[in-house]
Amino acid sequence: MRTPICTVTFTLATTLTTPALTAWAVELPRLATPLALSAPRGDAWWARDKALHFGASAGIAVGGYAGSALVEALVREPELGQGGRADRKLRLAIGGGLALGAGIAKELSDRYTGGDPSWRDLGWDVVGTATGLAVAYSIDWLITRRWR
Repeated sequence: MRTPICTVTFTLATTLTTPALTAWAVELPRLATPLALSAPRGDAWWARDKALHFGASAGIAVGGYAGSALVEALVREPELGQGGRADRKLRLAIGGGLALGAGIAKELSDRYTGGDPSWRDLGWDVVGTATGLAVAYSIDWLITRRWR
Protein backbone atom coordinates (compact mmCIF):
# COMPACT_ATOMS: atom_id res chain seq x y z
CA MET A 1 0.00 0.00 0.00
CA ARG A 2 1.35 3.38 -0.98
CA THR A 3 1.34 6.22 1.46
CA PRO A 4 -0.44 9.38 0.34
CA ILE A 5 1.80 12.23 -0.73
CA CYS A 6 -0.25 14.72 1.21
CA THR A 7 -3.23 14.65 3.47
CA VAL A 8 -5.90 17.29 3.90
CA THR A 9 -7.80 17.60 7.11
CA PHE A 10 -10.71 19.91 7.67
CA THR A 11 -11.31 20.67 11.30
CA LEU A 12 -13.67 23.12 12.86
CA ALA A 13 -11.00 24.12 15.35
CA THR A 14 -8.71 25.49 12.65
CA THR A 15 -11.39 27.47 10.84
CA LEU A 16 -13.30 28.96 13.75
CA THR A 17 -11.63 30.41 16.79
CA THR A 18 -13.21 30.59 20.22
CA PRO A 19 -14.12 34.31 19.91
CA ALA A 20 -15.79 33.61 16.55
CA LEU A 21 -17.83 30.77 18.05
CA THR A 22 -18.79 33.00 20.97
CA ALA A 23 -19.92 35.75 18.60
CA TRP A 24 -22.07 33.29 16.64
CA ALA A 25 -23.57 31.90 19.85
CA VAL A 26 -24.51 35.41 20.97
CA GLU A 27 -25.74 36.72 17.62
CA LEU A 28 -27.84 33.83 16.32
CA PRO A 29 -30.53 34.11 19.03
CA ARG A 30 -30.70 37.87 18.47
CA LEU A 31 -30.92 37.32 14.74
CA ALA A 32 -33.79 34.90 15.20
CA THR A 33 -36.04 37.41 16.92
CA PRO A 34 -38.82 38.90 14.80
CA LEU A 35 -37.54 42.43 15.35
CA ALA A 36 -34.05 41.54 14.14
CA LEU A 37 -35.21 40.26 10.77
CA SER A 38 -38.47 41.85 9.88
CA ALA A 39 -39.76 42.15 6.36
CA PRO A 40 -39.38 45.79 5.39
CA ARG A 41 -42.04 47.42 3.26
CA GLY A 42 -41.60 46.57 -0.37
CA ASP A 43 -39.82 43.27 0.40
CA ALA A 44 -41.86 41.08 -1.93
CA TRP A 45 -41.33 37.33 -2.18
CA TRP A 46 -40.70 37.58 -5.94
CA ALA A 47 -38.36 40.59 -6.08
CA ARG A 48 -35.10 40.77 -8.06
CA ASP A 49 -32.95 40.39 -4.96
CA LYS A 50 -34.68 37.09 -4.14
CA ALA A 51 -33.55 35.72 -7.51
CA LEU A 52 -30.02 36.84 -6.67
CA HIS A 53 -30.18 35.08 -3.30
CA PHE A 54 -31.48 31.93 -4.99
CA GLY A 55 -28.82 31.96 -7.72
CA ALA A 56 -25.92 32.75 -5.42
CA SER A 57 -26.90 30.05 -2.94
CA ALA A 58 -27.37 27.47 -5.69
CA GLY A 59 -24.00 28.36 -7.22
CA ILE A 60 -22.17 28.20 -3.90
CA ALA A 61 -23.81 24.86 -3.05
CA VAL A 62 -22.82 23.33 -6.41
CA GLY A 63 -19.32 24.76 -6.10
CA GLY A 64 -18.89 23.45 -2.56
CA TYR A 65 -20.09 19.99 -3.56
CA ALA A 66 -17.86 19.89 -6.65
CA GLY A 67 -14.88 21.34 -4.80
CA SER A 68 -15.11 18.78 -2.02
CA ALA A 69 -15.36 16.00 -4.64
CA LEU A 70 -12.24 17.36 -6.38
CA VAL A 71 -10.25 17.61 -3.16
CA GLU A 72 -11.31 14.12 -2.22
CA ALA A 73 -10.29 12.76 -5.63
CA LEU A 74 -6.88 14.45 -5.47
CA VAL A 75 -6.09 13.47 -1.89
CA ARG A 76 -7.49 9.99 -1.54
CA GLU A 77 -6.15 7.02 -3.38
CA PRO A 78 -8.84 5.40 -5.54
CA GLU A 79 -8.92 2.19 -3.53
CA LEU A 80 -9.45 4.11 -0.28
CA GLY A 81 -12.46 6.11 -1.52
CA GLN A 82 -15.83 4.59 -0.87
CA GLY A 83 -17.36 6.25 -3.90
CA GLY A 84 -20.76 5.81 -2.35
CA ARG A 85 -23.25 7.28 0.04
CA ALA A 86 -20.79 8.31 2.76
CA ASP A 87 -18.77 10.43 0.33
CA ARG A 88 -21.90 12.07 -1.04
CA LYS A 89 -23.16 12.88 2.45
CA LEU A 90 -19.93 14.72 3.22
CA ARG A 91 -20.12 16.59 -0.08
CA LEU A 92 -23.73 17.57 0.63
CA ALA A 93 -22.77 18.81 4.09
CA ILE A 94 -19.88 20.89 2.77
CA GLY A 95 -21.87 22.41 -0.11
CA GLY A 96 -24.90 23.11 2.07
CA GLY A 97 -22.83 24.51 4.89
CA LEU A 98 -20.98 26.90 2.62
CA ALA A 99 -24.14 28.14 0.91
CA LEU A 100 -26.20 28.58 4.07
CA GLY A 101 -23.22 30.07 5.89
CA ALA A 102 -22.85 32.66 3.14
CA GLY A 103 -26.57 33.49 3.30
CA ILE A 104 -26.51 33.90 7.07
CA ALA A 105 -23.33 36.00 6.85
CA LYS A 106 -25.01 38.24 4.27
CA GLU A 107 -28.02 38.81 6.51
CA LEU A 108 -25.76 39.54 9.49
CA SER A 109 -23.88 41.99 7.32
CA ASP A 110 -27.15 43.64 6.31
CA ARG A 111 -28.15 43.89 9.95
CA TYR A 112 -25.00 45.74 11.00
CA THR A 113 -24.21 47.81 7.91
CA GLY A 114 -27.55 49.51 7.44
CA GLY A 115 -28.96 47.03 4.93
CA ASP A 116 -32.36 45.39 5.12
CA PRO A 117 -32.05 41.92 6.69
CA SER A 118 -34.97 39.71 5.77
CA TRP A 119 -36.32 36.26 6.57
CA ARG A 120 -37.50 36.13 2.98
CA ASP A 121 -33.93 36.45 1.76
CA LEU A 122 -32.94 33.55 4.00
CA GLY A 123 -35.89 31.56 2.70
CA TRP A 124 -34.64 31.98 -0.85
CA ASP A 125 -31.13 31.07 0.31
CA VAL A 126 -32.52 27.77 1.64
CA VAL A 127 -34.43 27.07 -1.59
CA GLY A 128 -31.36 27.91 -3.69
CA THR A 129 -29.14 25.73 -1.53
CA ALA A 130 -31.52 22.78 -1.82
CA THR A 131 -31.76 23.22 -5.59
CA GLY A 132 -27.99 23.50 -6.02
CA LEU A 133 -27.38 20.41 -3.93
CA ALA A 134 -30.01 18.46 -5.85
CA VAL A 135 -28.37 19.39 -9.17
CA ALA A 136 -24.86 18.56 -7.92
CA TYR A 137 -25.98 15.27 -6.37
CA SER A 138 -27.81 14.27 -9.56
CA ILE A 139 -24.79 14.99 -11.74
CA ASP A 140 -22.51 13.11 -9.35
CA TRP A 141 -24.88 10.13 -9.31
CA LEU A 142 -25.12 10.05 -13.11
CA ILE A 143 -21.35 10.25 -13.58
CA THR A 144 -20.46 7.63 -10.98
CA ARG A 145 -23.26 5.34 -12.16
CA ARG A 146 -22.00 5.46 -15.71
CA TRP A 147 -18.43 4.45 -14.85
CA ARG A 148 -19.18 1.68 -12.37
